[in-house]
Amino acid sequence: MGRKLVDVAAGVLLRADGRYLLGQRGPDTVYAGYWEFPGGKVEVGESPAAALCRELDEELGIRVRHLRPWLRREHLYEHAHVRLHFFEVAAWEGELTDHVHSALRWVAPEEADCEPMLPANGPILKALRLPRTMGITRAGLVGVARQLAELDAALAHGLRLVQVREPALAAVEREAFAAEVVHRARASGAIVLLNDDIELARAVGADGVHLPARRLARLAARPELPWVGASCHTRAELERAAELALDYAAFGPLRETPTHPGTPGIGIDRFTQSIAGLPLPVFALGGVGPEDMEMVRDAGAHGIAAIRAAWGRSV
Repeated sequence: MGRKLVDVAAGVLLRADGRYLLGQRGPDTVYAGYWEFPGGKVEVGESPAAALCRELDEELGIRVRHLRPWLRREHLYEHAHVRLHFFEVAAWEGELTDHVHSALRWVAPEEADCEPMLPANGPILKALRLPRTMGITRAGLVGVARQLAELDAALAHGLRLVQVREPALAAVEREAFAAEVVHRARASGAIVLLNDDIELARAVGADGVHLPARRLARLAARPELPWVGASCHTRAELERAAELALDYAAFGPLRETPTHPGTPGIGIDRFTQSIAGLPLPVFALGGVGPEDMEMVRDAGAHGIAAIRAAWGRSV
């Protein structure tokens, strides 16, 4: 007989410096000594959001002021089948006063050194390492020299996720450009993804690959690279990306863009509905910029993926 499904709400408390809060389970609990995100069971008649607000008040003595939906994952433990509703806790009031954990720790995404980690929460640590802004290159449009100068400026201002997407460049030029992007990004600790070219990604030492929807549809298994994501335009494609255990998806277009003129945007309401309840982070794609970050994250997105807005709007 299958185990009863238990809904659990979990909160990712985020500080301004990017660190998030983990708690160590007490000695008289299941998985004692393991680290977890704060939260707890959703009671009958309670929404996951309401349950998390209640649990954070009871566990940590804080009142939530701003909550964002993020990911939903399921995990089968020996003692229970749990469905975890993860929220980003962007703002709260009150002094953190722990009532249930053996210890609390603020962790930087690149550290992730709290061991052992509760198994259901482990995949969330990688998602939190994913930067919030993806810059998509356009060297074929503006020229290699200009794009590299824009890349240097963006890296200096904190960009840490770059997708090399250059269908207009000849193969030799594209390989040389991709290798140069990887070289420059390494010095800043940025992640570099190659669009639709798994072998080139490996050849130039990129961190992973970004798959277009047409490639996603034909994929039998996840490529063996550290980071793999895909562009998606339907809920079915998003679910396929999740089924293949990809690290993220980019979904849109949110608005009509110069890159795809005549293709109408889906709008924020449809975007919100389409990405709800997914187990992987989703970037808003299509006509978005830094000014849209708060809006799309409130809608459940992880962040934004942009071409012009990542490098400036002059073209």
